[in-house]
This record gives sequence, structure tokens and C-alpha cells, in this order.
Amino acid sequence: MSVRHFLTLMDFSPAELKGLIRRAGELKALRQRGERFAPLTGKTMAMIFEKSSTRTRVSFEAGMAQLGGASLFLSPRDTHLGRGEPVEDTARVMSRMVDVIVIRANSHAMVERFAEHSSVPVINALTDLYHPCQLLADIQTYVEARGPIEGRRVAWIGDGNNVCHSWMNAARQFGFKLIVAVPKGYEPDATLLKACAAQVALTHDPMEAARGSDIVVTDTWASMGQENEKTERLKAFAGYTVDLALMQLAHKDAVFMHCLPAYRGVEVAADVIDGPQSVVWDEAENRLHAQKALLEFLLRS
Repeated sequence: MSVRHFLTLMDFSPAELKGLIRRAGELKALRQRGERFAPLTGKTMAMIFEKSSTRTRVSFEAGMAQLGGASLFLSPRDTHLGRGEPVEDTARVMSRMVDVIVIRANSHAMVERFAEHSSVPVINALTDLYHPCQLLADIQTYVEARGPIEGRRVAWIGDGNNVCHSWMNAARQFGFKLIVAVPKGYEPDATLLKACAAQVALTHDPMEAARGSDIVVTDTWASMGQENEKTERLKAFAGYTVDLALMQLAHKDAVFMHCLPAYRGVEVAADVIDGPQSVVWDEAENRLHAQKALLEFLLRS
């Protein structure tokens, strides 16, 4: 049986993804009851992070420990990746020593190359193009708060970035409608947009996207590596702040999501992210439970 990787949401079937969401809920309930569940005892997870992280690192390391396994963290200083050794060689060697490899990288193409030559599962913990683990947590959060996401309407307001791309794939896999509102020049990948055309629509009007939505989602306007574009982006994204007026265009029981870190008064108003419609703290916690379900699936299948 060939090794399974999780580089985008499209690597799993819709049924498998829904199963992961259900399992994440079960694992969350186990933890809340204080029950120990350690199916990955004796397993080791290696984490290669080219980009810094708070939620991703803590959730993966804590999750692996709670499942009984061990983890080791490798920063750019700790490997030869990008310093002479081919990605393929690193993948061949590391996958002989550990059971699963989690990579947070600058380039999605690099992660694909790594996975191609790894004999153990590789998980994408964020690249320039996708952030699929975040979407597992996001979908779990909506299901907990409001029930099935199929047939719902989601508004993405902000940059057409890696998280946006994963929301686009989620629309295909989970069967909901996604309206992407971005300033001109900041659209998501054109090829992906074409592939998702049946479920995803593009607009440059945040109000059009928010109107009638069940979920309103945003993200920081300047991601890691884009700090030098901050001034330019602040001008381009004027009018894209998710505030109470924008939320009032959504359904009255709509929820607000943000993958964090958030900048109050920039992409989101403080009274939205800290208000009653916000589910961002559940969303952040669910990274732990969703990724535990993913690790269990990949290592016990």
C-alpha cells in the first residue's frame, strides 16, 4: 500500500475528510473527559519549520504527546535543507528514522518534492499556496457551532492567499458556496479558481460577499515574508475591514473566523473578533483536535 500524504485537502476524499471532522470531535470529547488515549505510543513525528509559528507548533507537539508519541522540532538552523543537501536526500534519510514528517515551508513545490521521496506520511503545516490543517479546524468549528456546512454560504474577505486557497478546496470537498472578495491585483490563483468555479465566485465587493453568508472569514493582509509590502497593502485593502456593519449583512447567526494572529483595527474590528459571533478561540483550539485525528488516520491506517 502506497504511503498517504496530506499536502492539500484534495489528497483525501470528501468521505475521508468528513470522517476526520467526526473523529476530531470524538478526540476532543475524550480530552475534555480527561481520558488518556495513546494509540501512537512508540511513534515519532519530525517537524521541519522554515517559518515561525505559535499555534501550528504547539498544536502538533501537544497533540502528538497526547496520543502517546514523541516529536522533534527542526528549525532552518537544524537541517541541511537549502544549504547544499538536496530535498530528495533529506526526505529519504529522515523518513527512515521517523514515522511522520510535518513541514511548514516557504515553497509548496519543495514540500511536494519532499513527499515524493519520503517513505512515511508528510503533512503540510503551511506553504505559500495552501494551509489545509487550518481548514480541518475551521470546518470542525463550524460543525460544532452550527451543524453541517454543506450548502452553506461562506464569505472570504481579504487577500487571495494560502488560507483562501484552502477554503476554495474546502468548498469543493465539503459542498458549500464560497464568495471570495479581494482587491484588484490580490486575486487567488487563477488556475485554482477555474478548477473551483462550480463552488467559488470572485468579487471585489466585500459587502456582496458578506450579504447572506453563514461564515465570514478573513486573515492578516500582510503574511510572513510580505512585511515590506505592508504600507502598500494597507492602502489596497482599505474598505476590507470586517466590522459590525459588514457582519450585519450576513445571517443573524453567522459566525466570524480568523486563523490568527489577528490585528485589531486592521483586517478585523475589535468588537467583531471579541464579540459574540466570533468563534476564533474554538477555531484555534480545534487545530489540536483536528490534527490529532489526522495523525491517527495517517499512522494507524
